[in-house]
Order: sequence, then C-alpha cells, then structure tokens
Amino acid sequence: MKNCAALIIGGSAGSLDVLFKVLPAISTTITFPIIIVVHRKQGTDSLLSNLLATKTLLKVKEVEEKEKVLPGSVYIVPSDYHSLIEKDETFSLDYSEKVNYSRPSIDVTFQSAAEVYQDKLVCLLLSGSNADGVNGLITVKRFGGKAIVQDPLTAQVNYMPAQAILRAKIDKILTIDEMADYINAL
Repeated sequence: MKNCAALIIGGSAGSLDVLFKVLPAISTTITFPIIIVVHRKQGTDSLLSNLLATKTLLKVKEVEEKEKVLPGSVYIVPSDYHSLIEKDETFSLDYSEKVNYSRPSIDVTFQSAAEVYQDKLVCLLLSGSNADGVNGLITVKRFGGKAIVQDPLTAQVNYMPAQAILRAKIDKILTIDEMADYINAL
C-alpha cells in the first residue's frame, strides 16, 4: 500500500506476545505512526509503554489528550480510555461507556481513524477473546482502508481474528512471522 498514513494494531488476550515478536523487526524508517490498542487491566499503562519501548528503537509513548499523531512513533492507548483520532490528526481520550465490554475499545479507534485516514489506513487485529475490532474493520473497509488479521491458527486466543474473518471483508491474513515484513512494506 502506497502512502500509508497510519497503522492501528488492536488486540486482547494473547496479543502482547505478538507485539513483543513483531515490534523489534519493524524498520525505524517507517513513515507512518503505529497506534496500539490493547485490552488490559487499569493502571498498567506506563509499564506497557516501557516494556514495548525495550523492544524497538522507534519512539514509544502513551497517548495524551490533544496530542498530534506523528509519523515514526508508536503510540499506546491508555487503559480505561477510548482513543479517537480527530479530523486534525490529534488524539482525543474519552471515558464514555465500554464498547464490547472494553475501554479502550478497538472499534472506537478503528472507526474514528477510518473517517480521518480513509484509504490510507491499515488496521491489524490480533489475538483476543471478544469481537471488539470487528465492526471497526467493517468501517475501515467502507472508507477504503485495509483490514488485516492475525491468522487464527497462530493466535493464542483465536476468537477475535476468527470473528473478523467471518464478518468483515479481510484484505490479508498474516502469521506472526509475516507481520513485520508486511508492515515494513507499507
């Protein structure tokens, strides 16, 4: 995909192992931001950012309200907040109701980003035990973006990617070993 404006990776149970394997292999010359939405317990935020920062030379930071989305950075959505991408390509944090029993909700971030980045958005859905992210991928496709999922056979918990394959039009199904090469080619 030429001119990728943003990559958003969403996951739940089993997705951290994937991120620990994929992040070290992502090129430091990428020209787009990577935004990571992971379901996790409240209060583990800085821990996750710090942990992921040890896996890559890219700048890793937790999303802050009204912060500009910059290329070449890895953003971690804080626990217990939905993260939306605004038209001016800044982050907005929201404490509204949980979506799919989750806050942050992958759907919320995928859907808001789809409206902003349209056909220049790539969303990757990883391992997880609920269907959060599936409706977001459907929206991403409606706006012309790319919907990618982890191969359910390689997922620690295959429900999330399997539901996406059943319900959304998926562009690519990737094994963990294929993800970094795919991302580096964007």
